[in-house]
Amino acid sequence: MKNKNIFVALLIALALIVGAQAQDSKKLTLDLFLDWEYALNPQISPDGSQIIYTRRWTDKVNDKYENDVWIMNADGTRNRFLLKGASPAWSPDGKRVAYVAPGQPTGTQIFVKWLDAADAGTQVTRFERAPTNLQWSPDGKSIAFNMLVPAKANLKVNVPNKPEGAKWIEPPRVVDRLNYRSDASGYRPEGFMHIFVVGDTGSTPRQLTDGDYNHDAPEWMPDSNTIIFSATRKPDAEYVRFGSEIYSLNIKSNQIKPLTDRDGTDSEPTVSPDGKLIAYVGSDRNDDTYNIQKLYVMNSDGLNKRVLSENFDRSPFGLMWSETGDGVYFATEDKGTNNLYFVPTKGGAPRQITTGNHQFLPSSMSRNGTVAGVLSDTTQTGDIASVNVKGNKPAPRKLTDVNGDLMENRRLGAVEEIWYDSVGGMKVQGWIVKPPDFNPSKKYPLILYIHGGPHAMYGIGFNFEFQNHAAENYVVLYTNPRGSSGYGKQFGNAINNNYPGEDYEDLMRGVDETIKRGYIEEKNLFVTGGSGGGVLTAWIVGHTDRFAAAVSMKPVINWYSFVGTTDGADWYYNFKKLPWEDSSEHIRRSPITYVGNVKTPTMLLTGDLDLRTPMEQTEQFYRALKLRKVPTAMVRLNDEYHGFNALGLRHPSNRLYQIQYLRAWFEKFKR
Repeated sequence: MKNKNIFVALLIALALIVGAQAQDSKKLTLDLFLDWEYALNPQISPDGSQIIYTRRWTDKVNDKYENDVWIMNADGTRNRFLLKGASPAWSPDGKRVAYVAPGQPTGTQIFVKWLDAADAGTQVTRFERAPTNLQWSPDGKSIAFNMLVPAKANLKVNVPNKPEGAKWIEPPRVVDRLNYRSDASGYRPEGFMHIFVVGDTGSTPRQLTDGDYNHDAPEWMPDSNTIIFSATRKPDAEYVRFGSEIYSLNIKSNQIKPLTDRDGTDSEPTVSPDGKLIAYVGSDRNDDTYNIQKLYVMNSDGLNKRVLSENFDRSPFGLMWSETGDGVYFATEDKGTNNLYFVPTKGGAPRQITTGNHQFLPSSMSRNGTVAGVLSDTTQTGDIASVNVKGNKPAPRKLTDVNGDLMENRRLGAVEEIWYDSVGGMKVQGWIVKPPDFNPSKKYPLILYIHGGPHAMYGIGFNFEFQNHAAENYVVLYTNPRGSSGYGKQFGNAINNNYPGEDYEDLMRGVDETIKRGYIEEKNLFVTGGSGGGVLTAWIVGHTDRFAAAVSMKPVINWYSFVGTTDGADWYYNFKKLPWEDSSEHIRRSPITYVGNVKTPTMLLTGDLDLRTPMEQTEQFYRALKLRKVPTAMVRLNDEYHGFNALGLRHPSNRLYQIQYLRAWFEKFKR
């Protein structure tokens, strides 16, 4: 009898173990990341009957992302693979699709596919450099696009010919531009982005713009003879900050005419259906680091400019005209959400069209009023969705479920929205992600995760990494401290010439607010963040030792050296004085200044190709911590630039390394 009881007990124990393993298998484990897919940039056909979109997936063997173009009916039925490529664009009659894909002789090329043809698309370009921003002409006979054109060398030398068979090093790189590198692409080719046009059947492409200027995406007028675009076509353009204007270009005469002349910036021109009006966004020049763009409209000749969003304290983007031309639809950021808005051209405040605690990012609109975009929330991964603006109380309807197989019966951590008081009367929004098996009577370690930017916004869209940390029994806190976008001009500019500053207090108040809930293990507080979040992580460990460990990813450590080595010159104006005029703020706001206070074990993690926050910034903090014998490690992601999100990394495996090294560091120093 005794042996029988032991046997029964063993069976029960085994069943519990197997059950626990099965239960754990339903959490969001890290291995799922390699099977994750992304639905991007949906484009609805002109008649509203079909939607094409880019579907991104992971090539596990070659450690890279691949893009396919899929097509479906507007109601989500007949969702199927269409072709290999990306960035699809409908022809005006809806019978053809232009897209980019690898072609001959090499690199990315433009293709056109007839939808009623079974064969592959026809290659219409054969460039050495990649075309972008494809736009069909209204008559369907031409495609406008952008492409880089090399600039003429300003300094040439003649050296003796190398001997036959000699293997000399590559010639020196000669740099003479203010901004000569770009993160995610490396050293900029000595050239400028220009506008081209090519026939729909592959005629010889023609360059429409010239000069030492960069030109944004082209936008056609209804006559198919005129293109609208934004650029900074001004003397010493590389030194002009926030000075873009809107121009018209006659493709027959190549005559370019400025339509705006603001002391500030104007961009994103969008032409009304009848071609009589142009909507655009802009702002007047000022010394703020964060600006709210206003929505404007003007006649097609540049006259009668007027603002449509004067008292709207958010920045419109993704402009789309109504079919009748009586108003403009747009998206904006607002308290962690994104929704669709409409503003009439004849006056009246912008009004919200879609509502909901989600992120809906529209990208195209059909003639029948159907808008296609990407929809996500805390439990739903990003999928294609649509909404018809003519309905009563329209709500986006999800049309795809690209990760439905991975998410089936998956137990996610609950996400709780919080608001709390901070210094100076500021209200700060944040979110708490709890483990899937959360028990409020237990204690959990906390990860404070800080966003970059700093003028950016954590939203309520699905976050794979946060859910994966929660699946490993961490509570994750992410907040939008002052300086974040989506809360208006005053909130965004609270860190103007004051960064890092009181945003530190916002973050600490958020931690305190979470601890008040009673389920946080106070001895196991951890902090991390990337870019601007890396700056604040390094700042935090120099100002408090309340965290058990920290991981500062791709940080700025020394503002004085950073402004001269990052990939853009605008950071010179982060403080009121240039560093050689007065270096005090650059030094006072630099985390390296407070490294002598650091007691917290701190890992540094950065891509070895990072040009936004160059590796030398990471190395400065690492060496200082090492010299002081503070526990530290430097993780250098091979062949990676600045981006760490799923769409920013070049190699999917590096995303796995980033998440695992971060958590391994926290596990190492758990108390």
